[in-house]
Amino acid sequence: MSKRRRLTRAAELGSLSHFRKSIAECCAELGIDEETTYDLQLAADEACTNVIQHGYAGMNPGSIILEIIPAEDEITMRITDFGHPFEPSSAPMPDTSAPLEERAEGGFGLFFIYQTMDEVDYVSDEEGNTLILKRRLQ
Repeated sequence: MSKRRRLTRAAELGSLSHFRKSIAECCAELGIDEETTYDLQLAADEACTNVIQHGYAGMNPGSIILEIIPAEDEITMRITDFGHPFEPSSAPMPDTSAPLEERAEGGFGLFFIYQTMDEVDYVSDEEGNTLILKRRLQ
């Protein structure tokens, strides 16, 4: 099993491609299928976008740390920031039964994360805010 990866970038939208590339490279090394790779990239992209747009709101943008931790039967991503804490489970989920044109703008990032990951956890302490995303491998 490959070693864990750690990538630190500025909390800017331009950093998202670096995170996606790192996930793709790790998944390719591990022989992870394209669908799972895409789901991991989507979840990380949505989480990091939320940090950039909301976590550092009203603050100087700090950094985002992405750790990719492979195991035999799952892959874990830890996304850490130092902005405002936010408990993901407290956010309302979008009404997916409403037609697209009637839905409120935004609000789908966490929905996509919960749809693509098997476990979602969040810790906020003196070490920062860490979103822990796990996906079982087949």
